[in-house]
Amino acid sequence: MKWNSVIAKGLILLLFATNSFAQFENTSFIKPHQLGITCNKTTTLVFPFAIQSVDRGSKDVLVQKVSGVENVLQIKAGIADFSETNLSVITTDGKLYSFILNYQKNPPELNIVFSKDTLEYISTRKIIFRAAKNEEEVSSIAERVLHSKKTVHGIKGRHESVLLSLNGLYISNDVFYFQIQLTNKSQVSYDVNSIRFFIREKKKSRRTAIQEREVQPLYVYGNDTCIERESSEQSVIALPKFTLPDNKYFFVHLTESNGGRDLDIKIKNRQLLKAQVVHINNR
Repeated sequence: MKWNSVIAKGLILLLFATNSFAQFENTSFIKPHQLGITCNKTTTLVFPFAIQSVDRGSKDVLVQKVSGVENVLQIKAGIADFSETNLSVITTDGKLYSFILNYQKNPPELNIVFSKDTLEYISTRKIIFRAAKNEEEVSSIAERVLHSKKTVHGIKGRHESVLLSLNGLYISNDVFYFQIQLTNKSQVSYDVNSIRFFIREKKKSRRTAIQEREVQPLYVYGNDTCIERESSEQSVIALPKFTLPDNKYFFVHLTESNGGRDLDIKIKNRQLLKAQVVHINNR
């Protein structure tokens, strides 16, 4: 009887263990990313979609979303040599990003960009300045437009050996996609300080200040931060739909960091109305 009891208990434990493992058979586990942070430098994380929630495991870690930007998170250590902790970020596409945080005096990477599927250390930016109607759609179209052939000619601005040109103009679901190329034929790299967009009046009297309205971008895709010597880079700017009255034009103004090679291009309403329709499902 004693052995029968032992065998019965063993069978029960085996059955319980089998059921327990079966519960995890269709379960996937998210492996956290190891991330070192420090006190005197800020680590910046750029996600492919807007940040919905952030949870830090310790108050010794300082986190903040960048003001006016939806998908950029900045992290810094509050104290040196803090105990290992974690950080969880959920984006609006429903994806969870998990991190194990440790103190590191000199982190090797301070700017980290995530693609849709993996962690990447790349120069391509995807900045969401404002929540769009469908961020995944805007992202997908911007990526397609970036690699599209040139369809617009003659809209450009030059400063000596640096050229800013509009290569393509597309529209989908009331969002404009401007395909912009910056070419640097000089031996000095070009660091972009800012790129801004305005609706301006064509003419003004000497006594009247320029009347203009700034248009805030929804999304930026591509490398628009640094153009190395003798090279060119393309980026796509997504802007909310607009049209222009006869007395106004669209003005793109790009400035250089610690330099004077500023560039401008002007776009007329008739050129905006020639924007090509692009559909997300047409691949």
